[in-house]
Amino acid sequence: MRTRLLIAVVLLLLAGCSSGGGGDDGPVTLRFQSLAWQEESVTANKELVEEWNAAHSDVKVEYVQGSWDSVHDQLLTSFEGGEAPDVIHDASDDLADFAYGGYLADLTDLLPARLKSDIPQRSWETTTFGDGVYGVPFLQEPRVLVANATWLRESGVRIPTPEHPWSWPEFRQITEQLSGDGRYGVAWPLKDPVSATLNLSLSAGGQLFHRDADGKVTIRFEAGDEVVPRTVHEQVGSDRSASPTTLGSGGSDTLPGFFGGRYAMVPLGFSYRQQIVQQAPKGFDWQVLPAPAGADGLAQGVSPQTLSVAQDSPHRKEAVEFIDFLLRPKNMVRLALGDWMLPTGAQALADPALHTTKDDWATGTALAAHLSPAPAQSVRGYPEWKDKVATPAFQEYYSGAIGLGELRERLEKDGNLVLARYQR
Repeated sequence: MRTRLLIAVVLLLLAGCSSGGGGDDGPVTLRFQSLAWQEESVTANKELVEEWNAAHSDVKVEYVQGSWDSVHDQLLTSFEGGEAPDVIHDASDDLADFAYGGYLADLTDLLPARLKSDIPQRSWETTTFGDGVYGVPFLQEPRVLVANATWLRESGVRIPTPEHPWSWPEFRQITEQLSGDGRYGVAWPLKDPVSATLNLSLSAGGQLFHRDADGKVTIRFEAGDEVVPRTVHEQVGSDRSASPTTLGSGGSDTLPGFFGGRYAMVPLGFSYRQQIVQQAPKGFDWQVLPAPAGADGLAQGVSPQTLSVAQDSPHRKEAVEFIDFLLRPKNMVRLALGDWMLPTGAQALADPALHTTKDDWATGTALAAHLSPAPAQSVRGYPEWKDKVATPAFQEYYSGAIGLGELRERLEKDGNLVLARYQR
């Protein structure tokens, strides 16, 4: 009897030693959740996973498809259930609560020197929370103006360049000049008005979120924060140069009207060029222009796409090695081309493929040096403030339902009440 018990205990111990994704009996298995969704991007990600697996017999990567639409709630559920992927694809403005909540691994001492030096400090700031680094920023996109080139050329307006952009007042004047007879100079797709407004407001010196010496964040809607919202409000309301019907639309929703000659320009993320190339009617001539510049030039906030490692992953070292492979310069270029976005890495950004006039890659690449962390990047409680306070307030302001004073009061008063709960 004692012999049988001893054998049973030994078998249990052996079973315990062989579980957990790898070990002596087989390779380590990493689960990589990707949010790639465009066909070219999914292909690039899957190909890189296959290349890694072919070259590494001891560490295998399993590709898991995620979705941008549900990633925050899905990750929160998986973290709390102990089932989070090892390598996590997300965006930097979604990381703060996960980082402060202890769900993500601090990568400070795990990152290779090559990766640290290749990605600029301003990009690392988007994934730095407190004293830790909780993600690797690897893809980013500026907001640009996608314009009907024929319409602008025939109108005789000055065509802006990254070296000589329009100012915000000039942009407003030109959109009014381009409007009339049922056509509009611009269509603002502001279904998600907060991110667009805050990121573009950096050009005018807007910050909105202010951190004191103790680290506490308060909201102040100051002169620089007014420039972009007021421009949009006046274009829709008094100038009649912006279509009121697109304010609740997403970017893709505006493309049929843009192709149909209803709008001269649409402010969009740089990656929308892929949809335009696929969907534009034959012969439609379009071009990418830089967003307007303010007191701080072409400065613009971005929330890069990121790769993080789950704190509970038993294979953090191997996970970072896989991230390092994914983000080798040539691989980062492949990911950027697949997503029609800009890489953060200096070596990748210098690749000739990203400096062509075809599809206006060169215009976007020229804006890379002006991109900096989005204003809300490290603010705890930002998702709740955005959903419950800022989104309805901006929507009502842009539609004309409330004025600038009430917009300021709601953003500040109601907003600071929300943030206070996260800073006790």
